[in-house]
Parts: sequence; structure tokens; C-alpha cells
Amino acid sequence: MTLLVDLFGYLAIVIHGLVIAAQSVAIGSVLFLLLLARPLGWLIGPVGERILADTLRIARWGAFALATTEALRLALDSAVLMGTVDLSLPEVLTASFAEAGLAKIAAALLLIACLRPRVPGFVLLSLAAVILAAGAATTHAAARIDNREVLLVAATLHQLGAAIWIGGIPAFIAALARIDETAAWRVVGERFSNLSKVGVLCILASGGALFWFFIGDLPGFYGTAYGVMVGAKVALFAMLLALGYGNFRAVAQLGRGNATKVVRLKRFAEAEIGIGLSLFFAAASLTSVPPAVDLANDRVTVHEIVERNTPRMPRLVSPDHDALTLPALQAKLDAEAALQAAKPSAAFIPGSGEIPPRNAEDVAWSEYNHHWSGIFVVIIGLLALLNRAGFGPARHWPLVFLALAAFLFVRSDPEVWPLGQIGFFESLRDVEVLQHRFFVLLIIIFGLFEWRVRAFGWGNRGAALVFPLVTAIGGAALLTHSHAIANIKDQLLIELTHTPLALAGIAAGWARWLEIRLDPPENRVAGWVWPACFVLVGAILLIYREA
Repeated sequence: MTLLVDLFGYLAIVIHGLVIAAQSVAIGSVLFLLLLARPLGWLIGPVGERILADTLRIARWGAFALATTEALRLALDSAVLMGTVDLSLPEVLTASFAEAGLAKIAAALLLIACLRPRVPGFVLLSLAAVILAAGAATTHAAARIDNREVLLVAATLHQLGAAIWIGGIPAFIAALARIDETAAWRVVGERFSNLSKVGVLCILASGGALFWFFIGDLPGFYGTAYGVMVGAKVALFAMLLALGYGNFRAVAQLGRGNATKVVRLKRFAEAEIGIGLSLFFAAASLTSVPPAVDLANDRVTVHEIVERNTPRMPRLVSPDHDALTLPALQAKLDAEAALQAAKPSAAFIPGSGEIPPRNAEDVAWSEYNHHWSGIFVVIIGLLALLNRAGFGPARHWPLVFLALAAFLFVRSDPEVWPLGQIGFFESLRDVEVLQHRFFVLLIIIFGLFEWRVRAFGWGNRGAALVFPLVTAIGGAALLTHSHAIANIKDQLLIELTHTPLALAGIAAGWARWLEIRLDPPENRVAGWVWPACFVLVGAILLIYREA
């Protein structure tokens, strides 16, 4: 139970992100079914029935995923409450979050049963409305006393807009894959484009209201963890708008008989799904921090942000390992135990829920790690740009990832094996160590796959997609990354650095995806964008500071 409680914050964000994604797909597919697949089936022609069947199948899978992830979320929350405040299961299930979760699960299961060709639309809409209402009941809006009704309406509208736009894209892509003639492409593209505009308007209107009530002013936006994560959502939303505008133009060109633009329409829609999923994880991260209006004190100021991020010479010389807090404390405990002929106590127990102490040498150690990582990443970006420019030997740039992975494996957590006394598997009980090991694994995976693709001309297109997918996943995972630092300002100042890293990683991953999936010359811009994003990531790491 201690381990579960220690991991709870991180797991809760990940599972909540999956819940939001599944909910959006389930509701978005239902709306696609009722507003496009059914009414336009006769106009599309013989493929209309197959589009209808595809949409129903996607909606069922979305509802199944929603019921599953919501049940997992409810079980996790209930287990932690029962283990920490000594409540019985019946008592936990009477809590408002549990009632909302059970309602969402029941509605999702009923939706699966009702997703049939001839079920009336009002039945499906009613179940979707229940899911939306239950989803809003677990947001910050439900916990407010002032303006609660307005905030609940805004939260519901926000989730509806995401479902209309992002949640409907899988059904849209499936429909495009079924069609093989320009007129039908134009009909489907124009209708979904209009639906997406409605979704965007819902997001903008509700987002403005939520910003006003939850953030309130500019210092709340840049000076709190809640505001920083909202900023990440705004940046991801801007990426989605850029891709959406590209699809809007592609649909207009379809109307003029340019059928070649349907490929770009599909590929941009794929990238929209990926960026939309990242946005859902950013939204889930908001649930782990209080709204900015509730943190009138201890906000980060502009002066503190500028002072922390003013470029200085990178720290390229490492402090001595024995000078770090935990190794020094462990050595002291070992010496005391030796004098008493007793078994030494552990300076730090992973998964205990305690925050490990830090000193100036620990800060220097972390900055050294970030700065050398920045050098590795800048080299990767520059070599990738050279390779893009036609310099053949630079194609081996993915091997630099393996050197970076080895460096991080050894250096990222000095208190654990191979440098420290805490064993490898024992260290995985600590959330931050677990995340660091996860990122190292991702680096190794996409480094090996991309090197195989670049160096040996691996013709397997699926293998080529590993690099962009893992890069994008790593960026999204960084949005959920947490640091166990007691000072809230220190934590926020670090997040102000890690959030741009996450956004650049997401942009790099999906730009590389578009470079692979689009045909020349339309992939040319994407081919230059993603290496530039890597150079930007390296530059941010080089100016990273913790003090």
C-alpha cells in the first residue's frame, strides 16, 4: 500500500489522461455517426454502409476503453482512500467522485449495447450526455463553491468541444479510407470541417471562461503550476489549429477537383490525433494541482523566471559523488554502524513517500547531467540537419542516442545502482527514478530503430515510424513528469523548463511522422522542422539551472 500511495500521483495523471482520450473518442464517434455517417450515407454512395459500420465499431471500442479506464481509475482512487483514511468500500463508493465514475461506467456499457444501426439517435445522445455530465463532475469545477453552475457548464462544453474535434478524427480517417472518389471525399471533408469548427468554438468559449475563473490574471498564468500547464495546453491547441487550417485548405482544394490533397488530409488528421492525445495528458495533469486563483502566495515572479533562465556557461565538471547528500549520509550511517557492530540503516528508502534531502552538490550534479544531455541533443539535431541537407556520413546520428542513454542510466539517479547502494529493482519504487528509467528505455528504442532505418535503408515503414512515435510519447510523458522538491517555487521553475522540452518533443515527433507519411514535396518542411526542434531541446537543456 505504501508503494501504491507513493506512485498514486503519477498513475492518477496517466490513467486520467487515458480516460479523457477514451471519453472523447466514444462521444466524438457517436456525434460523427449521428451528424455525418447516418445523414450523408445516401449521398456518399455504396460505401456509406461500410462507413456506418466502421463508425459504430470505433464508438464501441471507445466506450469499452472508457468503461475499462474509468473502472481502473475508480479502483485506484478507492484503494488509496481505503488504505490511508481507513474507510470501507461502501463508504468510499458514496463519495461524489465514485458516484460519477460509476455513472460513467454504466453509461459507457449501455452505449456499447445501444450502438446498433437502427437505435434512435436520442438514445445515443442521452447516454453521451450522461458521460459528459459525469466527466464534468470530477473536474475542478465541481469542487467550487462560487460560480459552480457556470463552471460546470464551461467544463462540459470544453469536453464536448474536444470530443467533437479530436474524438471524431478516428472515424473521419476511417471514412476517408473507405472512399475512392473525389465527390464523396469533398462531402465528408466539408461536413467534418464544419463539425470541427463547432468543436473549436466550444473549446475557445469554455476555455476563456475557465481561464477567467481558475487563473484570473497574468501572474496566475505564468506564476503557478496550474497556469504553466494551461500554457502547455494552449501551445498544443495552437499546433492543432495549424494542422486544422491545413486540412481546411485541403478540403477546399478537393472542392476544386484536386484529389491528391486527400493524402495530406489523412496524414494531418493522424498528427492531430497524436497531438490531441498529448493535450489530454496535459489536461489530466491539471487535476493534480490547485487552480491558480487559490494560490495567491508563493507565486513565481517575472524576475525569478528571468534570473533562473538567463543563459550562463554550462556546468561541464561534475561534483564528487561522495559529496552528494545521500552518499555522504549513507557513509556516516555505515561508519556509525561499524563502530556498534550493527547493520547500517538506509539513508533513503525508495517508495517510502519521503523527499530525499538535497544540498548544493546535488543541484550541481543535476545541472551537470542536464547540460551534458543538452550537448548530446544539440549534436543529434545538427547531424540530422546535415543528413537532411545531403551529407551521407551524418546518417549515423541515431547512435548518439545510445551514448545519451548510457550517460543518463549511470548519472540520472546517483543514489541507485550502478553508482549508489540502492538496488536497481528496489529503486523502481521511487516515482522519479521510475520515470527516468522509462525515458532511458525510450531513448534506446528509438535510437536503435532509427539507426537501422538510416544506416541500412530498412524498407519497413512500420520500423521507420518507431522513432517519431516514441519521441512524441516521450514528450507527452514529460508533461506528467514530477519532481520531489519541497520548495514549490523551485518545483515550478523546473517545470517552466521541462514544459517547453515536452512541447518541442511532441512537435518533433509528429513533424517526423509527417515527413515519413507524406509524399514529396509536401513533406519537405516537416523534414526540416523536427531536427530544428531537437536543436531547440538541446539549447534549453544547456541553460537549465536549479539554483
